[in-house]
Amino acid sequence: MARFWAKFILIGMGFRYVLKRDEVPKKGKSYMFIANHTSMADIMLMLVSVKNPFVFVGKKELAKIPLFGFFYKRTCILVDRSSAKSRQAVFLRAQRRLQSGLSICIFPEGGVPEEHIELDDFKDGAFRLAINHQIPIVPITFADNKKRFSYTFFSGGPGKMRVRIHKFISTKSLTIDDTKSLNEKSRTLILNQLLEFNK
Repeated sequence: MARFWAKFILIGMGFRYVLKRDEVPKKGKSYMFIANHTSMADIMLMLVSVKNPFVFVGKKELAKIPLFGFFYKRTCILVDRSSAKSRQAVFLRAQRRLQSGLSICIFPEGGVPEEHIELDDFKDGAFRLAINHQIPIVPITFADNKKRFSYTFFSGGPGKMRVRIHKFISTKSLTIDDTKSLNEKSRTLILNQLLEFNK
């Protein structure tokens, strides 16, 4: 239902998404999906780009948005970023979802960066979870969301939204000590693709 809603909204707003996959997620396998975060459209675009069942980890404030919040709450593990207890509870809930065979989607920038920032630093949570459960990282680059539908009022407009699903990054045999290097590898891959898209 959420995927149908997301597709309907994107098309209704005049957005045409163009998807390129370097590798296709397998049915019945768990993954950690990560992407750059620049727009409210990121959530809708993720829903139509990824066919595997997954849940978002996202900030609870967005659940208050009319209509959008209805679907957001049903596809999301909500986190209060100001509360250490909430962040810890999210980690445990995400672990339970992974153990049940679902995948997780996290925007590792931890929020939408300032307009002038191409890609903010990544938080470590997604990478720790992936290493703990030995599941692949699936880096995804959204090229045009900031230009099409940013958080700046009265900006953007209809047009193409390019999505690139990169080759997966294995976490096999990695330990928690490898978290930072996995973080940096993933961020570099997405940043380089953004720079290539923007040429």
